[in-house]
Amino acid sequence: MRVESRGRARALQALYAWDMRLDESLGKVAERIWDDLAIPPAERQFALKLITRLMTTGDDIDSQLAAITTNWRLERLGAIERCVLRLAAAEFLQGSTPPRVVIKESMRLAERYGSPASAKFVNGVLDAFARKQGLL
Repeated sequence: MRVESRGRARALQALYAWDMRLDESLGKVAERIWDDLAIPPAERQFALKLITRLMTTGDDIDSQLAAITTNWRLERLGAIERCVLRLAAAEFLQGSTPPRVVIKESMRLAERYGSPASAKFVNGVLDAFARKQGLL
């Protein structure tokens, strides 16, 4: 598995842990998770870029996702789906990864940590998000 794929999984783990607590900053939760798991520097570096983007633009990302998921409020989504969507949106906004790769990797994470139905939902939302952003 590529460093980027493992880095996305590490960022998802940190984001999920933060989403379950919300009583600490995302950065502190991420550092503690990565320290506990002894994450290699290359994975940590990739994951940190995504986490940093989420820390600086998280509210904007949530509002953009809420506009797309009109029938589903973000807080009502499953935690895995919500976290995968946030992570993918952050990576889209970073602009360094092709949009189709972001969608495919996000589907893989959603299926691995959620279910096949999660992957289908994530695919639909991210496709709409990317189109709205003019990425596809």
